[in-house]
Amino acid sequence: MTHIKTAVFPVAGLGSRFLPITKAVPKEMLPLIDRPLISYAVEEAKSAGIEQLIFVSSPDKPMIEQYFQTNVKLENHLFQNRKTSKLRQVQLATLPDPFYKFVYQTSPRGLGHAVWTAREYLRDEPFAVILVDDFIHAKKPCLAQMIERHAFTGGNMVATMDVGPQEISAYGCLDYTEIEGNCLKASGMVEKPTPETAPSTQAVIGRYILQPSVLDELAKTKPGAGGEIQLTDAIAADCKNQQLWGLQFEGQRYDCGSKIGYLDAIMALALERADTAVAFRKVLQRQTQQNQNSRVRAAIAFGVY
Repeated sequence: MTHIKTAVFPVAGLGSRFLPITKAVPKEMLPLIDRPLISYAVEEAKSAGIEQLIFVSSPDKPMIEQYFQTNVKLENHLFQNRKTSKLRQVQLATLPDPFYKFVYQTSPRGLGHAVWTAREYLRDEPFAVILVDDFIHAKKPCLAQMIERHAFTGGNMVATMDVGPQEISAYGCLDYTEIEGNCLKASGMVEKPTPETAPSTQAVIGRYILQPSVLDELAKTKPGAGGEIQLTDAIAADCKNQQLWGLQFEGQRYDCGSKIGYLDAIMALALERADTAVAFRKVLQRQTQQNQNSRVRAAIAFGVY
């Protein structure tokens, strides 16, 4: 039994970086091959022993809730046609009612406000937060790594990775003082600092284990970077109550909130999966050869080959 029983999934965002598709399809439902992004995040939580999932969504995104509900018509069709493998896949994508709840953030007021919106279901114990955009491919799920370490450290914990000085301004940044194994003992966090003012190059990635005291801080946190209520600010303020830790997780993180990161994740999975790896390698080889031939033809046309 894990000591972390609840995970919050903030999924109310507009997904503006993927317009126009996100005009109709939530970014969390964009597919990595044949499963939506949110499915991988849910599987990570389940693998870590999470017992309750809280989705902080928007009334304008019913597709997310529909995905986890039972589709009786589809299941009957697959059963009657003896498509047992596909039926099993559909059933695995369905969540039992007591296992998850939906709450709604009616206006985009930031990640901190999204987490605070779930407070009704967050008992007087630590809870996890998973950002679906951050797809972390690892042998042991990132959240499981964090929960295992958190059992010894307590306090608040965030997943971190070194992104270098040029990229740190796009992230929450950990201000740490000591290193204990793969854990960073921190004194605070800064949201999207400039490279010159950043206390480190350790970026906060979309996995958190938080104490209930963070909710108290969120209740009085004023809008920060971008005019939104930042979760980073509340965690930093809670450092007076709880020790803050950064876990340098094992695994490959893909930023599926960006188009290139999203495509990178699809390629990585396609090259690994048994049902796609061989054929996809051939596709890549053909595309590479075609690109090389195109460059040669262009060079000949300009007389530089």
